[in-house]
Amino acid sequence: MVSLDPDDPRPPYKQVANALRAAILTKKFEPGEKLPSGTELAKTYGVARMTVQQAIRLLRDEGLVSSRQGSGVFVRERTELPVELRPHLERAFDDTSVSIDFAGFSGETLAGILQEPLDKVRIGRLTPDSITIRILLPDLEQPMLLPCLAEDLTDDSGVRERALRIMLRSTQAIADGVHELADLGLVKNASVQIRTYAAMPSFKLYLINHEQAFFGFYPVVKHTARLNGERKELYDVMGKDSVLFHYALTDDPSSTASQYVAQARAWFNSMWTTISRETEI
Repeated sequence: MVSLDPDDPRPPYKQVANALRAAILTKKFEPGEKLPSGTELAKTYGVARMTVQQAIRLLRDEGLVSSRQGSGVFVRERTELPVELRPHLERAFDDTSVSIDFAGFSGETLAGILQEPLDKVRIGRLTPDSITIRILLPDLEQPMLLPCLAEDLTDDSGVRERALRIMLRSTQAIADGVHELADLGLVKNASVQIRTYAAMPSFKLYLINHEQAFFGFYPVVKHTARLNGERKELYDVMGKDSVLFHYALTDDPSSTASQYVAQARAWFNSMWTTISRETEI
C-alpha cells in the first residue's frame, strides 16, 4: 500500500490524482494502458473508492485519461493532445510557491482563469505562501502588423488603443487580485511584473511552476469592433480560439516533454532579460 502524506494539506483525492498524474507523465503507465480498477487503486492508496473516482475525474478533466464504458479507465493515447488549461493552473495553487509566466497578446484569458484560484485563496481553501507572475506582452505604442483594419491591412492607432484597453484591463485585474492577497496577509509574498517588447506575438505560452508548458498559436480572425463610435472590420488575433498543447517535466531530462519545457523557459527568460522593458500597471 502507498500511504498518503498525513501532513499534506491537500485533500486525499488530489494526492491520489497527483500520484497517478506523475505515473502517467513519467510513462509508468504507458499511453493506451488501462489503469488498475477503482477497487485496486483504493487498496493501493488506502482510500475509499469515492476518493479514487474523484481523482480519476480530475485527471479526465485534464485530458490525461479517458473512460470506456464497461472496460475501465485508460491513459490517453497521446497525452500531448490539446488540453484544458484551467484545471492545471488551478492545481498549481496547491503548491507552496506558485509561479506563472505568460507570453502572449493581452493576458485576457489568464485574467479570467486566475479569478477562481485567487478567490479560493481569499476564502482559505488554497494556501500558497507566494505567488509570482511574469507577463510578457507586445508594445502597443508601436505600429503593429496585427490587429489591423481589414479593408487595407493598415496599422491604425484606434485599433491599437482598443487592444491596449483590453490589455490594461486584464493585467490590472491580475495585479490587483494578487496584491490584495498579500495586503490581506493571505500570502507572504506576491509579485506581478509586466514587460513589453516591440513585436507581434503569433503564439501564447504559459509556464506553470517551472514544470509545465502550454503552447498554442493565435488564429487570425476577421471581426467587427466599434472604434470611435463607428463599426469597423478588423483582422485580429483571438486568444480564446487558441488550441493549447501541454508538456510537463518527466524523470528523463532528455524526453521530448522535458526538453520542450526547458527550452520554453529559456526562450521566455531570454526575452524577459534582453529586448523587453518594464511597464507600469
